[in-house]
Amino acid sequence: MPRERASALLVDMDGVLRRWDPEVVAAVERRYDLPAGALYDTAMRWALLQPAITGQITHADWMATVVDALRVSGVDADRARAAVDEWQRYRGEVDKDVLTLIRQVRAAGIRVGLATNATDALDADLADLGLAGELDVVVNSSVLGAHKPTKEYFVEACRLVGAPPKRTLFVDDTDRAVSGARAAGLPAYRWDGPAGLPYLRAALAV
Repeated sequence: MPRERASALLVDMDGVLRRWDPEVVAAVERRYDLPAGALYDTAMRWALLQPAITGQITHADWMATVVDALRVSGVDADRARAAVDEWQRYRGEVDKDVLTLIRQVRAAGIRVGLATNATDALDADLADLGLAGELDVVVNSSVLGAHKPTKEYFVEACRLVGAPPKRTLFVDDTDRAVSGARAAGLPAYRWDGPAGLPYLRAALAV
């Protein structure tokens, strides 16, 4: 449990507030005769991802580098482009349990921020998913120019959400981000699904 009662909450986007159905991308890969996992694995290569989540390139530019990487790996350019375009039309789904928690926390007077490594497509995604207005602040790495799990990111996230690190509870689904938050002085919880909701409600007294 946090050493002091948390007065702010930071939640991750992908894997926490937003879920992705793996069958959607798998179906795209099958339709375009791509190896299983090719789209995600290519896009998540750090050399391609890092410029996008730190604001050095746009989301569209990032996807263009994914197309190029697939082409270099032997995929026909037109097929690679069509597969990436179809994949990107799917923008995930909101985790209703997490959204309910966020609403309860805000109703209790506790500020909630979205703390995510994201591209310049984030605002459009939030609008498309019906999440605009559901958060007090959005801490987008591509706007900051710093990404999780760096200390710089967490310091700025706490400043934006308006609470000191020791009273800002951070929730993420990756060990690396949770470890980085703790190193920056935040109490942090490793999200692994709705079984964690009772803990979070207790930590936030909601």
